[in-house]
Amino acid sequence: MVSRKDSNTQRLIRHKRVRGKISGTSETPRLCVYRSLANIYAQIIDDTTGTTLVAASTTEKAFENYGGNKEAAKQVGKTIAERALAKGIENVVFDRGGYIYHGRVKELADGAREAGLKF
Repeated sequence: MVSRKDSNTQRLIRHKRVRGKISGTSETPRLCVYRSLANIYAQIIDDTTGTTLVAASTTEKAFENYGGNKEAAKQVGKTIAERALAKGIENVVFDRGGYIYHGRVKELADGAREAGLKF
């Protein structure tokens, strides 16, 4: 019998490995992505102080559409970039959270880049 490994456990292992190499500072904070089945979340975090500087997600009241597709992810990317630029954050380090850089994660990154974030 072939036993299949849990995909979220494998993602967490990848995320831990990436987090060992990536860290956000006050000059270049970390853009962290979390993806669930129905929503997508993004935060800009300063790891030296352990604070979240900016956050955006599809669960906010201003967001009306379904949050589990690529269009929603692109909109979240644009929103977080606008909020970051309003706080004076231009450069970030992208943390894909152990997810493959494809689909919704890629669209979020593209939306943030289009709105002016550099990474």
